[in-house]
Amino acid sequence: MSLPLRQKLRLTVSFAALFFVGLGTSYLYGQSKTTHPATQNLSKTQQEYSTLPQQQIFLASGQENAFSFQQTSYESQDKQNTRSSEPKPGSVSTYYQVIDELQKYKFSVQSGQVFTSGKLPTTKVNFNQADLLSVLSNTRKYYQDYASEDPTVLRTGLLGAQGVNVQDILKTLDFMISVLQEDIANNRATRLQDPNFINTNFRVIKWSAYNSQTPNQKQLRITKYAVFTHPGSHKKTSTFNTPIYSLKDNTGNKFYTKYTKQDVLSGIYEPGGKEFGKVEPLAYLTREGLEEALMEGTILINFTDGTKGLFNVDRNNEMPYLRGVKATAQKRYWYFREVDAIKGYGYKIDAKISIKPGVTFAGDVLNIGLGRVIVLEYTKGGRKQLQLGVLSDTGGAFLPNLHQLDFLAGVFQSRKDFDQHIRQLPEYATAYILVKK
Repeated sequence: MSLPLRQKLRLTVSFAALFFVGLGTSYLYGQSKTTHPATQNLSKTQQEYSTLPQQQIFLASGQENAFSFQQTSYESQDKQNTRSSEPKPGSVSTYYQVIDELQKYKFSVQSGQVFTSGKLPTTKVNFNQADLLSVLSNTRKYYQDYASEDPTVLRTGLLGAQGVNVQDILKTLDFMISVLQEDIANNRATRLQDPNFINTNFRVIKWSAYNSQTPNQKQLRITKYAVFTHPGSHKKTSTFNTPIYSLKDNTGNKFYTKYTKQDVLSGIYEPGGKEFGKVEPLAYLTREGLEEALMEGTILINFTDGTKGLFNVDRNNEMPYLRGVKATAQKRYWYFREVDAIKGYGYKIDAKISIKPGVTFAGDVLNIGLGRVIVLEYTKGGRKQLQLGVLSDTGGAFLPNLHQLDFLAGVFQSRKDFDQHIRQLPEYATAYILVKK
């Protein structure tokens, strides 16, 4: 039986899509796993809007097509999550399959439910120029140095249905870096703080929260995280009796994935423990200090001998973070490494992005995307405020998460100081993503 023309076209497009998905998967997973060296100074990348091969970006996008698809309303694969917003019969809409940190399918959502065209109000955009330049540059350099080893950053994500690809993100980062460098060199307030300049030079995409647990939530929830300063000891004492450990570089059999946080704290790595010698003790804290280090990802330790050290999470035991479970009962445990700066996203500890407070957001890097420049709009003291930052960090609570961002608030001596500081920051805000036109 001969097929109608429309069905023939559908079959042709489907086979073509499958062909390119296969090509993309073969190409990406055939890449070398050796460290990709820096190929050029960052200043040179500002002159080029394309330092990643077009083929590499195209194939990565092709691989992602396994997670996003077009379908008519009666073909929905996730009716329980999207029924309230299904299009009229016969219309075609773009659905995106949201994935978790293991890159497994969780639910589907229409891009138009989350992203729509917007415009910044005429209010000065707040940020520290030098700190923003640092985070933009470090995030851009991550793409330059590690995209071949970390192809997840080449996902277009949910913004793909808005016509935004990875090349657009790189173009955005490059343009902002160039503007900041020029304005700072000329000792003037940067043009990026002018909403008219932004509205003229960037697509402003409004981000509406999508939260299946709270369907009426429209604004993003803005949580805050920080680096806390804690006392600690190089040796175990009666006060500082809770360890943080580092995995040795030659750890190959992933023995540490067998043990929960409770197993580790029971003393398996301490003298007399069954795994003694397999990890390196970095410091000993109070239990409160450990939980804050695990929650925030970074801790600044003032040791009893007068020295200091900054430590960041490295690898975990591959046990999932459980929402709704109190911190002390979580089974996930993180191993740390000493670092020279606050660290954000990175596929391994030596590749993590150095970040700055006040201009960094942690969020869903798989479905929203690394390096997305975000502006928050909120009201403070009856006046509208705009705050700009870069999505350069993540965490288990954000994979997936289309309704929340975590703002890096600063370095604090105590929880009291932190709580006092964040009172001036919003709990919910309207969010916009900026993309260079």
